[in-house]
Amino acid sequence: MSGDGDMDGEHSEPEESYGCIHYKRHCALISPCCNKVYTCRICHDEKENHILVRKDVKSVQCLKCETKQKVQSNCENCDAKFGNYFCEKCCLYDDDTDKKQFHCDPCGLCRVGGRDNYFHCPKCDMCLANDLKDNHTCVEKSSRSDCAVCLQDLHTSRIPSHIPPCGHLIHMQCYKDMIKTGNYTCPLCNLSMVDMSEVWKQLDEEIATTPMPDEYKDFKVQILCRDCHKESRVVFHVIGLKCQDCGSYNTARTAEPEKTTTKTDAATN
Repeated sequence: MSGDGDMDGEHSEPEESYGCIHYKRHCALISPCCNKVYTCRICHDEKENHILVRKDVKSVQCLKCETKQKVQSNCENCDAKFGNYFCEKCCLYDDDTDKKQFHCDPCGLCRVGGRDNYFHCPKCDMCLANDLKDNHTCVEKSSRSDCAVCLQDLHTSRIPSHIPPCGHLIHMQCYKDMIKTGNYTCPLCNLSMVDMSEVWKQLDEEIATTPMPDEYKDFKVQILCRDCHKESRVVFHVIGLKCQDCGSYNTARTAEPEKTTTKTDAATN
């Protein structure tokens, strides 16, 4: 990573450290909400009982000469470069350009990862990786909501997100925690988030070797498949109810089990 011009090549002394644990930069933000000086909005939010909207920031303070001034790329007093990456729209400064920051106007904020690696989906209203172009389920403004697991905002979150087949966005860590605990369906629509075909085969084998008691083996039940959204009438089993269209066991009963009437039963009655 290149320096900010303070070293002339004739000295071996390391550059003085600036910034905070979140960002390496040479200025601090003057919070318009409380008029306090913080290196970044995260530092502010960790200390205060309110949040700092970075776009509302109008003034910064140089961390070298401590001059307070308007939002700009260089210090008006000592000419220090506040950040190798500077976005005036977001009031974002960062020396670590390895993040490959870029501003997306439709999103209204800065992203990381490199502009060439992402495209903006107008329906989802968010930037997605190029390999998802024409290869994802669009959900209207999918990121303009809270994560259904942790209830934190998705659009402005610094936490990576995951897009399951249904298109409902959730935080990647929340997704991993769900899978780890055996919760494989989307918390919003109940569609399977991973390929469950091997699990369905295991259930087939388990059901085949676990017959129901005689008094229940003739019961059938109406089910709705959460994966293909089709209804079917199937033989009741306590282990699982298999969709007759797609083979999924991700189903829900839409009626109570009913015993199938046989000719023998009808004659007896």
